[in-house]
Amino acid sequence: MFSGIQGRKKNMGKAVMLRLLFGVLAVLSMSLVNAEDPYLYYTWTVTYGTRSLLGVPQQVILINDQFPGPKLEVVTNNNIILNLINKLDQPFLLTWNGVKQRKNSWQDGVLGTNCPIPPNSNYTYKFQAKDQIGSYTYFPSTLMHRAAGGFGALNIYHRSVIPIPYANPDGDFTLLIGDWYKTSHKTLQQTLDSGKSLPFPDGVLINGQTQTTFSGEQGKTYMFRISNVGLSTSLNFRIQGHTMKLVEVEGSHVIQNLYDSLDVHVGQSVTVLVTLNQPPKDYYIVASTRFTKTVLTATAVLHYTNSQTPVSGPLPAAPAYQYHWSMQQARTYRWNLTSNAARPNPQGSFHYGKITTTKTIVLANSGSLINGKLRYTVNGVSFVNPDTPLKLADYFNIPGVFSMSSIQDLPSGGAATVATSVVPTSLHDFIEVVFQNNENTMQSWHLDGYDFWVVGFGSGQWAPKKRRTYNLIDALTRHTTQVYPNSWTAILVSLDNQGMWNMRSAMWERQYLGQQFYLRVWTPVRSFANEYDIPSNVLLCGKAVGRHP
Repeated sequence: MFSGIQGRKKNMGKAVMLRLLFGVLAVLSMSLVNAEDPYLYYTWTVTYGTRSLLGVPQQVILINDQFPGPKLEVVTNNNIILNLINKLDQPFLLTWNGVKQRKNSWQDGVLGTNCPIPPNSNYTYKFQAKDQIGSYTYFPSTLMHRAAGGFGALNIYHRSVIPIPYANPDGDFTLLIGDWYKTSHKTLQQTLDSGKSLPFPDGVLINGQTQTTFSGEQGKTYMFRISNVGLSTSLNFRIQGHTMKLVEVEGSHVIQNLYDSLDVHVGQSVTVLVTLNQPPKDYYIVASTRFTKTVLTATAVLHYTNSQTPVSGPLPAAPAYQYHWSMQQARTYRWNLTSNAARPNPQGSFHYGKITTTKTIVLANSGSLINGKLRYTVNGVSFVNPDTPLKLADYFNIPGVFSMSSIQDLPSGGAATVATSVVPTSLHDFIEVVFQNNENTMQSWHLDGYDFWVVGFGSGQWAPKKRRTYNLIDALTRHTTQVYPNSWTAILVSLDNQGMWNMRSAMWERQYLGQQFYLRVWTPVRSFANEYDIPSNVLLCGKAVGRHP
């Protein structure tokens, strides 16, 4: 009898242990599922529509019947699955401005990496907001579609387990500011194709409008995400009676200085906190062109919810000083070394200033006549897009599509030429790039797939001795930097993201007419640890048609 009871106790013990084990496994499996980075699914349809943005009906590009396009709001490490349906009469692509596309230049959405989506067809983008936070944008990379719309905000929020260096704001506003033309994108393209420069823009828009309102409660603090989505013009942004605390610039948490106004150059984004600490009334929000003889201005309204008083008084004045003032302001943007960004480690734990550079590239932009038509060049070479994306040509070993010897590492001063220019680099190189602007106009340079440290600004000609002026301690990282007229800007880039990456003028006329090239970040070792495989749904065009991944 005793042995029977003992046996039953053993069996009961085993059953309890099994139930406990299965329970633990179930909890573990649930936590593993929850720990996976979630997938977000979207379907966007691109069409033409008519809007009267500056008082004149004109054709614009809509996404899901919206202008600007839908706001894409995701969290760090979210996976985005976005089916883009092209209902235009021209091939179309979107690029994700500032999203690094880690190991995944296949999804970058520029003509060097992707075949454009034909009319009445679709392509599904699949990419991850890997290890990023901040305010970004998307826009069309094809032809002059960007001049018609198709752009929107892309905001990446921090994970709940990752702290941010400021209190959670009471609200979050996105402001897409930019110059605008009444002329259709096809007419603007014809102007450029004929060898002429674009005329001066017709106006400035804020979120696709000339008048809009943002409402908040007195005493509360709101986040304003400001991006210059225009074609060519630097803008100054300010709010009547209020200071702005700069907290983030294109994924970098920065020292939180206060500003009365901020210069935002083409393709750039900044994030500020604004406390509604003034008497209850309405206040002007202003975006106006910088460094232009004719000043174009757009206004919006900051409305206190307890206000009974409409906006009044003169608009807050733009900075009285020009390029030198703007350069001095840019130098005040500093990395917050003790704060983390998307990852838990402090930004300052990466000592970029102590790394030896493997290569220096000096890039001089210029305007030239080639075959009697205006073209823009980089070190004397004007880029031309081939029928076959460079990334596909590289993957399939298709010869004759691009040249890796056309652009030299230093300006040569020779006659301007055209080529499909690729600068070869190696994975894990750490390079210095100097943008030398010998023209009398502002420049804005962008690099896909990366952010970079903006370590120096200076007037005149860059020389190696200028390195003594570099900020090698707390320069911020960003994806787009300005270069002032007859001046230089120096950046450092850690090439840790394999792929084919577009380096271009963010000013779309200059990009369209050749001021761009590609960085080939390469290693002979083919590994998924370095780069994802070609997508199963890849579009093939040009010399890649008929090839099998």
